[in-house]
Amino acid sequence: MVPTPVPLPAAAAMPDLFTPLALGDLELPNRVIHAPLTRCRADDDHVPGPLVATYYAQRASAGLLIAEATMVMEGNSSFWHEPGIHSQAQVEGWRLSTDAVHAAGGRIVLQLWHGGRACHPLLNAGRQPVAPSAIAITDDEVRTPAGKQPYVVPRELADDELPTIVEGFRHAARNATAAGFDGVEIHGANGYLLDQFLRDGSNHRSGRYGGPIEHRARLLLEVIDAVRQESPLVGLRLSPLNSYNSIADSDPIGLITWLAERLNGCGLAYLHLMRGDFAGVQHGDVLTPVRQHFQGPLIANMGYTPAEASAAIGAGLIDAVAFGQAFLANPDLPARIAAGAPLQAADPATFYTPGPVGYIDYPTLAELLAG
Repeated sequence: MVPTPVPLPAAAAMPDLFTPLALGDLELPNRVIHAPLTRCRADDDHVPGPLVATYYAQRASAGLLIAEATMVMEGNSSFWHEPGIHSQAQVEGWRLSTDAVHAAGGRIVLQLWHGGRACHPLLNAGRQPVAPSAIAITDDEVRTPAGKQPYVVPRELADDELPTIVEGFRHAARNATAAGFDGVEIHGANGYLLDQFLRDGSNHRSGRYGGPIEHRARLLLEVIDAVRQESPLVGLRLSPLNSYNSIADSDPIGLITWLAERLNGCGLAYLHLMRGDFAGVQHGDVLTPVRQHFQGPLIANMGYTPAEASAAIGAGLIDAVAFGQAFLANPDLPARIAAGAPLQAADPATFYTPGPVGYIDYPTLAELLAG
């Protein structure tokens, strides 16, 4: 009797940008992520309104929308007209966006942010900014009602002030949950407060929050622990190479390798990693050590084309890609990528200007074909 052949299992298809992905309990239909993009469309009280809701609802086909950097504490404005999440009015304003995104079938998390030394007195009723050390940003100027101005030297935070910072993030996460967000992303990147503590170029303090990596990371780890108690999903963004806001570390690969291992015990739903440096000052491969040591989903960002993104996902190097300017100018970005359609270019002149121009007036592919 000839035995019946046993069929071999079919080879699993390699994942790409349109393979679903689970982040914690959140199921993403695709891996085309909307990167957090500061757009400065909130009002004078940092309340996001209907215009902001329209912007995010237009982009609800993203696997995940990561909303823009949002102030966790009053009096820490870095951009002028960026949103906050520390007041009830801001919670209600953000509810417009979460309701609109969910009605359109999308998923959205809020990026929680403290600007630290990137804040300016002209944006904060004369208040001096705070930082791990009294070292000013020198590579740029800040946009204020009086035009672009030099950054000022910040006041060094005392150790006994840092629990208030942690509680600010905790309260913001609680407010984000009340506003209907599916989770939050902690902003530990791009030279803002948590990143200022992480990197030795901006953190010259001693004691429990300065010196070796495990001390410089203490504030970030305390914030993660506090935020996890208030939000159903917590991600983290890091940028170990990016020199934006005059920031650097003497050993960025060592820093991110240590963090990638340490973060495994923190209950993060994902790690969002910026792979390069906007200014091209610092170089190195940060993706490989993170992939080797971090056990959760890895979202990468900075300069990916759709083809490179799909290839990297298929090779198992990363799990998803966050697109910034491409999503800004192409509200239907997943559909355009799937169709192989050309992408519209973004207009930098309208990145931070008030109103709908350069914000909600970029047409979809269907609108272009119909017009």
